[in-house]
Amino acid sequence: MTRRDATGSRGTGPDRTGHDRDGRPPPPGAERTERELRDALLALAGGVSPDPDAYRTARGTWPRRERRRRLVLTVLVAVVFALATLIGLWVLNHAPSGDGTVFSGDGAAAADGPSLPRSGP
Repeated sequence: MTRRDATGSRGTGPDRTGHDRDGRPPPPGAERTERELRDALLALAGGVSPDPDAYRTARGTWPRRERRRRLVLTVLVAVVFALATLIGLWVLNHAPSGDGTVFSGDGAAAADGPSLPRSGP
């Protein structure tokens, strides 16, 4: 943690004057309203009870989701691979139907003039 992280930003500290940021004093019933809101929220939070089987239910759905995700990914990869294979075969099937000769001619050098001397025996 750096010094910059440990110190607060300007203007974000507690208000030491008892006034709001704009300089006005708080309304007359602000403390009572705050206390009532706090009590109401505590009562609401205290009345919430978790479902006893919530963790077991969630734990049962996680492996199903993982299996479904893996299955979808496997099917997607298989479809892409099959599509690429079919496109490749289609392109090869539509290649020109020549005899496959790469060099055609009498075997003479294509360049005019002398060739470079060969080294070796």
